[in-house]
Amino acid sequence: MLVIKYLLEIGAVAMLVIAAAMVLIDLYFQNEYRRRLSLHPELQLPLPRSLRWREAVRLGVVSLVPLLTGMSIVVVPSGMAGVRVSQLSGTLPGTLYPGSHIVVPLVQHVAIYDVRDKVYTTSAGAPPPLKKGEAVQPSPETLTVQAKEGLPIGLAITVRYRLDAAKLPYIHNTLPEPIDSEIVQPIIGSAFRSLAPQYTVRDVFAEKREELRGRAAGEIVQKLGADGIIVKEVMLRDVQLPPEYAKGLEGLLLKEQENDQMAVQTDIQAKQVRIAELEAEAAKVQAVKRAEGDARVRVLQAKSEADAMQYTLPLKEKQIQQSRLEAEARKESTIKNAEAAAQAKVIDSKAELERRNLLTDAEAKRIRVTAAADLERMRGEASVLRESPLLINKIIAERLSDKVQIMMVPADGKYFFASDVLKGQIPNGIEQDDPPAHSPQGH
Repeated sequence: MLVIKYLLEIGAVAMLVIAAAMVLIDLYFQNEYRRRLSLHPELQLPLPRSLRWREAVRLGVVSLVPLLTGMSIVVVPSGMAGVRVSQLSGTLPGTLYPGSHIVVPLVQHVAIYDVRDKVYTTSAGAPPPLKKGEAVQPSPETLTVQAKEGLPIGLAITVRYRLDAAKLPYIHNTLPEPIDSEIVQPIIGSAFRSLAPQYTVRDVFAEKREELRGRAAGEIVQKLGADGIIVKEVMLRDVQLPPEYAKGLEGLLLKEQENDQMAVQTDIQAKQVRIAELEAEAAKVQAVKRAEGDARVRVLQAKSEADAMQYTLPLKEKQIQQSRLEAEARKESTIKNAEAAAQAKVIDSKAELERRNLLTDAEAKRIRVTAAADLERMRGEASVLRESPLLINKIIAERLSDKVQIMMVPADGKYFFASDVLKGQIPNGIEQDDPPAHSPQGH
C-alpha cells in the first residue's frame, strides 16, 4: 500500500509537471516569434501555435485524482499509532493502529505517536570525570530530593512507560507536547520529592528504601495512568548520600561492629564467670568433705564460710548486671550513662554493705563459739583446780623459762631443812601467816 501511495503521488506530480511544461513551451515559442518579427519585419514567419490552456488544465485536473488518492492513504508504521485530526471537527474518536488507513485528503490528517516502551532515567549525582581520550556521553538528568533532616539525597531512578494507544485522542487533545519532558519527567520528580521528606536519610538508604520506591511507583502510576500513560516499572537503582553523612554512617557502622564484638566478649566473660562459680562450688564441696573430720569448731567455721559463699554468687551476678547495664548505657546518651554509673555505684555500696554485714555476723558468731569453748575449758580447769590446788604450782612451773629452776616444798614447811632459810629471806613487814607454796631462786 505504501508503494501504491508513492506511485500515485509521483504520477500526479508528473502530470502537473507535464501540464506546466506544455504552457511554458507554448509561451516560449510565442515570445520567440515576436522577437524575430520585431527584428525582421520583412520576413514571412509561420504563426506559432496558441497556448494549450485547456489541455494543461485538463491534465492538471486529471492529476488531482491520483494526488488526492495518494494523500488519502496513510500508513502507520509498526510501533506507532495515530489519530485522525479534522480541520472541521477537530480530533476524531478512534485510534489508527499500524497499517494502512484512508482519510479525507486536505480535510483530515493523521497525528502519529510512538506507543513503544520508553525509558526515563536519572542519575544520583554528577557524572565521573572523563578519562583522557574518552568521548563525551550525554548524561541523564540529576534527581535530588530532601530527606526529613533537610539533607540532600541523590536518587538514580529508571521508569519504563508507554502511551496507551486506546487513549491517543484524549492525549492529543489534552496533553502538551512533548509529553516526555512536559508530563512524564515532572510527575516522576514530583512524586519522589513529595515522599522523600517523610523519611530519614538512613531509612531511604537502607531500611525503607523499597517502601519509598513502592509508594512513589503507586503515585506515578496513578497520575500518569489518568493521562493515558501506562507505567510498567519504577526502579530505584542507587541512592547517593551527602558526603558528611556518608562519613558519619561509616563511623556508625564501625561502632555497631565494635558493639557486636563487645557483646561476644561479654558472653565469653559471662561463661568464664559461670565456670569460675562452678569451680568455686566444687571447691566448697571438697572443703566441706574435708572439714567433716575436723573438730566441731572447725565444722562451724566451715559452715559460716559456706554461708558467706552463698552471698558471693548474687554479688557476682549484680556485678555482671552492672557491667551489662554499663555496656547498654554506652550505646545511649551521656546522661543515661551517668545515671547508669550512679546506679551501679549505689548497687556496689549496698552489696559491699551487705558483704560487710555478713562478714561481721560470721566473725561475731565465730567469736561467740570460741568464747563458749574457752569458757567451757576454763570451767573444766577451775573444777580441776578446786579439787587439786597444788596443780597451779605445777602449771606455773611448766610455763616458766628453762633458765629458772623451780623447787617444790610443802606448804607448812614441816620436815624440810630449808624451810627456816627461806623464811629468813622474807623482808620484814610482810605477813608470815600464809607462807608461799614455793619460792623461786635464780642461779
